[in-house]
Amino acid sequence: MAVATTPTPATTGSTPTAAAIEQFAATIRGGVVRPGDPGYDAARAVYNAMIDKRPGLIARCTDAGDVIAAVGFARDHGLLLAVRGGGHNGAGLGSCDGGLMIDLSPMKGVRIDPVARTARVGGGCTWSEVDHATHAFGLATPSGIIATTGVGGLTLGGGLGHLTRKCGLAIDNLLEADVVLADGRFVTASADDHSDLFWAIRGGGGNFGVVTSFVFNLHPIDTVYGGPMLWPLERSAEVLRWYREFITQAPDDLNGFFAFMTVPAGAPFPEHLHGQKVCGVVWCYTGPLDGAEAVFAPIRERFGPPILDWVGPLPYPALQGMFDGLYPPGHQWYWKADFVTEIPDEAIARHVEFAATMPTPQATMHLYPIDGAAGRVPRDATAWNYRDAKWGMVMVGVSPDPADNAAMIAWTRAYWAAVHPYSAGGAYVNMMMDPTDEGQDRVRASYGANYDRLAAIKATYDPHNLFRVNQNIVPNGG
Repeated sequence: MAVATTPTPATTGSTPTAAAIEQFAATIRGGVVRPGDPGYDAARAVYNAMIDKRPGLIARCTDAGDVIAAVGFARDHGLLLAVRGGGHNGAGLGSCDGGLMIDLSPMKGVRIDPVARTARVGGGCTWSEVDHATHAFGLATPSGIIATTGVGGLTLGGGLGHLTRKCGLAIDNLLEADVVLADGRFVTASADDHSDLFWAIRGGGGNFGVVTSFVFNLHPIDTVYGGPMLWPLERSAEVLRWYREFITQAPDDLNGFFAFMTVPAGAPFPEHLHGQKVCGVVWCYTGPLDGAEAVFAPIRERFGPPILDWVGPLPYPALQGMFDGLYPPGHQWYWKADFVTEIPDEAIARHVEFAATMPTPQATMHLYPIDGAAGRVPRDATAWNYRDAKWGMVMVGVSPDPADNAAMIAWTRAYWAAVHPYSAGGAYVNMMMDPTDEGQDRVRASYGANYDRLAAIKATYDPHNLFRVNQNIVPNGG
């Protein structure tokens, strides 16, 4: 089952001739891939195999010059334009049918300044590449929980992950970004230059241009005390009631996201747990390691020994990549999301009900904390609206088998509908499906009071909505 985008009417332009396409291809140093070319299917593939889009052209950009040329070609010929960074977006919004895909994956490179504690990161990098470079200097910056995720998509949507409570969202650590605009200009957005654009890209997604590089603030984080701690599913109501109070009172050094999951049926998981549905918390403690055991002792004693306790000292990149093998590219994904400010007992009862019926071994639900450092950033400081929420919630059906799609989608939608009445109303845009599945009202709700300001900035930088294959912000709110 493919989820397709219904585009807004194209900008004015002419259908490119074969000669125009050849001329365009000659300007792209990384090359242009077309249907029928060797490697076309590999080039168009995205992380979520439920998405099966077929771009008319794929521009493999190696530098900002390639991106400028590709944006200009799409604009001048009225082509639907999609921008692919890591290709990790669940809705597949890095691709499109029939139009032009700008593929940033060749734009690698991470440069660390250990004195200033900054990293300049190419727009095609994944977080594993960033972590590899920063860890050599004993430094890290907030990202997500899967190391194969692209830097661009995760950052522009906000950036929730293991370091949120300690260091804030990824956008809270973004210092500047190089951006190719719809009219072909190349600008650097920061607090001092194009500050309105800088405000908008910190949470506003890919609505405003193509980011070719990012500069992030780094933190002295090297070895953390973290990993998963699991309890039987029958204890899940009790664990979730405890978790909702505990994590919001915990020091910023302690982050932990709550999850329902099925223990994978293979090594290194203990054989007696294989296939069991469980609940758990994946911890990340960034405080002094010599005090970590004291921090976790009461957690370990609270419900008796966990059925699995893999929490201990490990390099931060190891924690970041811990689940990559469980969720490789090429699986089918369908997810729904909400922001949550409280988890009443009634909502817990519904969570437990749906956890017991997870339709596949990879299906899951996560609650990512947003308080701590991230929650102290003013709501209007960036485009990311839900600073007063306590969690970002996502439920997702995942499977390698397309035959599971109908059951996964039905479970995910029903689960979301059951707990949505207890939510804050909007959702983390990085965890939403295609706009035709979600609806434009969901996009507005996700930006809340910031939507009108975003629409005005969109009208300034992209008045014709060239960048619309995303959770779209319509110019001037139209």
